[in-house]
Amino acid sequence: MRALTWQGTMKVTVEDVADPLLIDDTDVIIRVTSTAICGSDLHLYDVLGPFLDKGDILGHEPMGVVEQVGSAVTRLAVGDRVVIPFVVACGHCFMCRQGLTTQCETTQNRATDTGASLYGYTELYGSVPGGQAELLRVPFADFNAQKVGTELPDERYLFLSDILPTAWQGVEYAELPEGGTLGVIGLGPVGQFVARIARHRGHRVIAVEPVAERRAMAERHGIETLDLTDDVVDRLRELTDGRGPDSIVDAVGMEAHGNPAASFAQYAVGLLPDAVAKKAMQTFGSDRLAALLLALDAVRRGGTVSLSGVYAGAGDPLPFMTMFDKGITLRMGQCNVHRWRDDILPLVEDPADPLGIDDLVTHTVSLEEAPEMYELFKNKQDGCIKVVLKPGLKVAV
Repeated sequence: MRALTWQGTMKVTVEDVADPLLIDDTDVIIRVTSTAICGSDLHLYDVLGPFLDKGDILGHEPMGVVEQVGSAVTRLAVGDRVVIPFVVACGHCFMCRQGLTTQCETTQNRATDTGASLYGYTELYGSVPGGQAELLRVPFADFNAQKVGTELPDERYLFLSDILPTAWQGVEYAELPEGGTLGVIGLGPVGQFVARIARHRGHRVIAVEPVAERRAMAERHGIETLDLTDDVVDRLRELTDGRGPDSIVDAVGMEAHGNPAASFAQYAVGLLPDAVAKKAMQTFGSDRLAALLLALDAVRRGGTVSLSGVYAGAGDPLPFMTMFDKGITLRMGQCNVHRWRDDILPLVEDPADPLGIDDLVTHTVSLEEAPEMYELFKNKQDGCIKVVLKPGLKVAV
């Protein structure tokens, strides 16, 4: 089969690789019909290379059609159309029963002291082959593969794999009061959905984003937007009776702009020999914290900051005096996709498209064009907000 593989820092290629096989009787194999590039994939592209091996298959936002079924699978059959959450969870352990599937005790990576295994996401999370490929093995398929209808296009269902539940959890964790105002830092794909979900729930939303095309997309869905200017905290307070938003979702994470020193350090560590780089990242690695620091500064006293953006630094300095003095609640974590997907599915299938899912994808291309799309997405060129890869699509001429 063809698959998008990691070959080195800022280098990915589409290669011929072995087809996946059924390993356990609870597995299925799906033929991938659509798979997206996530902002988290950019962390692998230019930051987390020391935890990858050349040839690793990337991607964790796939959907497709079941082609092979293990003997113990009872809820799926060949031909079923399914969406695959980025988290690999068993569904029956203590953590899964609490709805904390990202902490699944069956797939938890104890050797690296990290949570549940994730598709296409480094040795820290199990080195599981990812979904930017023609075929994908799905473990614990009865629990992990979500069967969906056949009438709507892939793009309406695809984002149940990650970014829709991630945004939903971000809003849930924000714990907005009735009629409250939500601030959103960053209007990438997750930020777009965070803003739309909160707006759908009746909240006022003010989003901060430096890219004009992303602000324009959000404004089409009733979101107030601000450019990322030096006085943006003052402007947020002016718009909220001098207090700041009741809650803020940081939908950016460690890719934030605004800290050249941290950016250079991330890049430099990635160039070290793997053993040295791994030790550095796991003991004193730091993130670009501009988005998080903005959120902590701008949120009102007694408010909540919810982190949907990914952070990986072991030595990040945080302003604990300010956080303690303001009485800020901080909530975070990988998304427990399975916990939220049944709540979201009716909105996904609603013909009125209340979350504006049909207005997110800016680029739909073949799998073979994935390397160019990684670079385009990273550099926010050509109005790129969300890329969907189609393994069955021919290369555009």
